[in-house]
Amino acid sequence: MKKICFKPKEVDYTIALLFAIALGGFLFLSGCSTAYYSAMEKIGKEKRHILVDDVEDVKESQTRAQEEFKDALTRIKELYAFERGDLELFYEKLKDSYEDCDARAVQIEKRINTVEQVASDLFSEWEGEIKQINDARLKASSRKTLSDAKIRYKQLELAMNKSTRGMYPVLAKLKDYTLYLKHNLNAKAVGSLGGELVSIEKEVTSLIDDMNLSIREADSFIKNF
Repeated sequence: MKKICFKPKEVDYTIALLFAIALGGFLFLSGCSTAYYSAMEKIGKEKRHILVDDVEDVKESQTRAQEEFKDALTRIKELYAFERGDLELFYEKLKDSYEDCDARAVQIEKRINTVEQVASDLFSEWEGEIKQINDARLKASSRKTLSDAKIRYKQLELAMNKSTRGMYPVLAKLKDYTLYLKHNLNAKAVGSLGGELVSIEKEVTSLIDDMNLSIREADSFIKNF
């Protein structure tokens, strides 16, 4: 296997870059957005670059969420087809799927909140900088670019938030099923859950469609921003 060697300067730069990103993220989460942006600017990342990266993060989380919600639906279908076997094992699988979906939903909401904060800060900065332009033609052009960017972002924001809202009814049902099965590990309980299959399958399908729309809007925003 070929040995990969780094020069001292390359190692120093990589460590500094990782440290700056980690420090910046900590500052942002701590509410010190000014210090965060300052730290990121030192490694060449302006608010525009940060926003694109954050949108990518939401897109990545939603892609993973689609698979996790599909897995949860699969668990329910397996329960519906249950005839004999270890019912407690089915419960554990459903519980794991619910917990994965719940954790992912929390992550998605946090990442969308970050996107909204950075977008707000970016557009405010942009507005302020336009006021500093003296040339009327350049000022008008920059204002038009800002207006177009806001329109594209609004489309993305609406799609992200719609898909986020769609997660919670599904999560509520998954939680109900998980707790009910925990309390009633018998074939009769499985039969009771089976009647809900069509309803939750529709909701999961609708949720995945909404996530696909959000992902497409994210791709379009990143491409044109």
